[in-house]
Amino acid sequence: MFNGRRLLIVTKHQKEKVIAPLLEKELGVKCMVTENFDTDVLGTFTGEIERVHDPVTTARNKCHMAMELSDYDLAIASEGSFGLHPALYFIHADEEILLLVDKKNDLEIIVRELSTETNYNGEEIKTEKELIDFAKRVKFPSHGLIIRKAKEDSNLITKGITDWDQLKNIFNQLLNKYGIVYIETDMRAMYNPTRMSVIEKGVRKLIYKIRSICPQCNTPGFGITNATQGLLCKLCGFPTRSTFSYIYTCNKCSFTREELYPHKKLKEDPSYCDNCNP
Repeated sequence: MFNGRRLLIVTKHQKEKVIAPLLEKELGVKCMVTENFDTDVLGTFTGEIERVHDPVTTARNKCHMAMELSDYDLAIASEGSFGLHPALYFIHADEEILLLVDKKNDLEIIVRELSTETNYNGEEIKTEKELIDFAKRVKFPSHGLIIRKAKEDSNLITKGITDWDQLKNIFNQLLNKYGIVYIETDMRAMYNPTRMSVIEKGVRKLIYKIRSICPQCNTPGFGITNATQGLLCKLCGFPTRSTFSYIYTCNKCSFTREELYPHKKLKEDPSYCDNCNP
């Protein structure tokens, strides 16, 4: 379905460095990068432009808007979100959505990669020692930094800082004028190798899903859409909150299939049972 076709990578942050080699090798596509579409119009990490839609919708809009400006019918985009992990409280996480849109075959394939491998952080600082401590903690200078007057102020902001002298000079200029400075990690992919590696993992997951074919209509992207709880406790026999099955769905013909015991466990340990271990 994809071999020999041209694929548009919708990015202005050099994500093609990890996306293109894998997709060209594994799918046989010829990758090109958007030249006349600014993805920042759909939102920026630093807040100058608010992202008004959820990550999936934003990635979808990226693909369709970029394809409208070109003669491509196959496109891929990613959208990242950063904050506290939804289950591991007080730990920062990077959630990457990768979406492939195939207009020719009326097909959309989505994957989600959630990782705690992120340097995402930001602080108000008042001294050069605090500046240096923060910078070292978030892997500067291999990872870029952003400095601004205040967390919510986008008027005085410098992005993409990767040099110690530049960092200290800008910091001292703002500190002398305002008495406090806000510093944060630059989460744009080209300034954040850690994020780029998470995107690469997402691409590999996308390739795996593309290779999963619907048993009924042979369409790529036959993937997990739901998980059911209820694995029985080996001691009391009551259902636990552990995964009992995965539900696979084709987003083309809506065929579904249930895979029982996806983790190869027929019973759950009593330590994970709310009845045995409330």
